[in-house]
Amino acid sequence: MAIRTFGPNAVDWEERVDLDRLRGQRLARLHETLNRSSLGAVLSFDFANIRYMTATHIGTWAMDKLIRFALLTRGGEPVVWDFGSAARHHQLYNPWLDYSDGKGGPPTGARAGISTLRGAFHPDAGIAADVAAKIAAELREHGLADEPLGIDVAEMPVLAALRAEGIDVVDGQQVFLEARRIKTRDEISLLAQACAMVDAAYEELYGYLRPGVRENECVGLVSKVLYDLGSEYVEGVNAISGERCSPHPHVYSDRLIRPGDPAFFDILHSHLGYRTCYYRTFAVGSASGAQRDAYVRCREYMDEAIALVRPGATTADIVRVWPRAEEFGFADETAAFALQYGHGVGLSIWEKPIFSRLVSLDHPEVLEEGMVFALETYWPAADGWSAARIEEELVVTADGCEVITKFPAEELLVAGRKYWTVGGELNTRRESQSHLNRGGDTHGG
Repeated sequence: MAIRTFGPNAVDWEERVDLDRLRGQRLARLHETLNRSSLGAVLSFDFANIRYMTATHIGTWAMDKLIRFALLTRGGEPVVWDFGSAARHHQLYNPWLDYSDGKGGPPTGARAGISTLRGAFHPDAGIAADVAAKIAAELREHGLADEPLGIDVAEMPVLAALRAEGIDVVDGQQVFLEARRIKTRDEISLLAQACAMVDAAYEELYGYLRPGVRENECVGLVSKVLYDLGSEYVEGVNAISGERCSPHPHVYSDRLIRPGDPAFFDILHSHLGYRTCYYRTFAVGSASGAQRDAYVRCREYMDEAIALVRPGATTADIVRVWPRAEEFGFADETAAFALQYGHGVGLSIWEKPIFSRLVSLDHPEVLEEGMVFALETYWPAADGWSAARIEEELVVTADGCEVITKFPAEELLVAGRKYWTVGGELNTRRESQSHLNRGGDTHGG
C-alpha cells in the first residue's frame, strides 16, 4: 500500500483523495458493521460519528453541544437532523443526502431538528420528546420499532423519552468504532496529510524555541502555522517544559522556558476531519546527561514497539515491551495511564485499537492492515524533574507498518543555541544535528 500525500487543491492531472469514494466507503463500512450486529439501527449524537455516517459538518463549535443527531437503519439511508439553517445548507450542497422520489420534494436525508442543548432548553418544552418521536417514526417506517436501537452518547432526558416511546435503547458506540477501526485508502491519505502539516509546524517550532519564550507562545505559533496551512481545527497543543515535565500535567501554561529545559509538545489538529496526535521532545539551549539518557530510554521503548507492529500481532504483544507503572514511579496502571500508550487515530482521538497495560494484556486486540494508530512513550529523567516524551503515528501495512510522523525524533534535538563567532561575527544559526552527532559541547561556546 503506497501512502501518498498531496497538495490540498484538486487538480485534473493527478488522482488525489477521492471525496466521493471516501463518503461511499465510510457509509458502506458502517452498514456492514450494523448488519453484523444485533441492532436494527444506530443513532448518533457524537460529532465524529455523524460525520462518518452523513459526511456533514457545521463547524467545530458544535462538537460538545449534542444538538444534532443522525440515524442509520438496516438497509436504509442516513438521516441527519441538523441545527437550524444548516439543514437547508445540506439540502442545497450535499447531494448524497438527496433520496427524493424525483417529484420535486426536498431531500429527505437532511432535516431540521434540535436536541436539548445539554439541558439549556426548559425541561417542559418537549424537546426530548420531539427527538424521540422523530426517531420512533423512522423506525416504524422501516419496520424496526421492535429492534434494539444503538446510541453512542445521549442526554438523560432524550434517553428517557426514547424508552417512553417503547424503544429498546442499547450501546451503539461499538458499532461505530468497529466500522471506523480500519481506514480506507482516502482516510489514510488524509491522516498522512494531517501529519505532514504537523511536520511543518514542528520545523517552525524548532527554529523558534529558545530561552525566554513561553509555553503559550509556542501554542500560538503552532496554531498559526497549522491554520495557515489549511487546518480545519487545532484541537490542542500540549506544551510542557522544565520541571512541569515530570509528572506530566497534560496542559500548557504561561511558563517561561529557561536554558537547559526539556520541552515536549503534542500537536492535535484536524485536516478534513482527520486528527493527529504527535509528540516531540526538545532540549532548549543545552541538554544534560540525565535528559539524554531519558530520551534514549523513551526512544528504545518506541522502537521495540514499532518493530512488533504487523498484521496478526496484538495490542498485548506491544504493551509487553513497555515498562510497568511501578518501574517509573507510579502505583499502578491507572495512575500511569496514557504515558506508555497507544490509540487509534481517525475522525477523533481516541479510537480503536487501544494499547495499554491497563486493559490490553487481558483484552488484546488483533492488528490488521489498514489500521492507523499512535504509539506514545514517556520516561522520567534521573534528575527528578525532566522527562522525555515521543509519539509516532503508524499505518499497518501488509507486511509491517509505515510511520507517517516524519519530523526527526531518532535523537534528542537541542533548540535555541547560539555558539562561537566565525570570522569575528556572531553566528546565530541553530547548531546542526550533525554537530550534535559528533558529540559537540552541550553547553555551547
